[in-house]
Amino acid sequence: MSGTTRGGAGSRSVKRFPLYLRVLREMELNGDTYASGAVVAKALSFDPIVVRKDFAKTGVCGKPRLGFPLYDLIDAIEKFVGWQTRTDAVLAGAGRLGSALIGYPGFKEQGFQIVAAFDVKPNKNQTINGVPVYPVSQLCERVKKKKVTLGILTVPDEHAQDVADAMIAGGVRGIWNFTPVRLKVPEDVIVKREDLAASLALLSYRLHQDEDA
Repeated sequence: MSGTTRGGAGSRSVKRFPLYLRVLREMELNGDTYASGAVVAKALSFDPIVVRKDFAKTGVCGKPRLGFPLYDLIDAIEKFVGWQTRTDAVLAGAGRLGSALIGYPGFKEQGFQIVAAFDVKPNKNQTINGVPVYPVSQLCERVKKKKVTLGILTVPDEHAQDVADAMIAGGVRGIWNFTPVRLKVPEDVIVKREDLAASLALLSYRLHQDEDA
């Protein structure tokens, strides 16, 4: 059986929250103390009703003519998506894509910390942006030791299932899968698949459709 991300309207709201935070933090830098749902909606080209409903899920109450208290709203959204509690992750496949993900500074802002990377034949004492790289044969053991619950998969397709199995055996309960492989995982394991080739194909298709119009 394959584990999947929990879907539905709730997951769609969660996907919007990082976009809200980006706008709210810009407002904070501008010295604003209140955030109007209509203003945030306009900045993101969203329906104002959708934004107000999303904000209501945080428990923060708005004030007539003023909007939502900005600092309280930012704090509540960060708590809602779990970014105020650090989540440690491991990454398997320290090639170009894996190295780029390790070097992405935005993860720390979102409460994620890649604490170890794994590759088939890492160089001795190899690190990438300060993150140690170990042989993939040590993955299960080190995941158990560090009590990591999130794994990032950027390995070649033919190794994806075996490496995912090692992650799960070590205690990982969520896998961010950058391979096109549909992993077979237990029901209690969540998999979020990022199919880069499919996304690029869709983008290319839409561009060509516009050109032909």
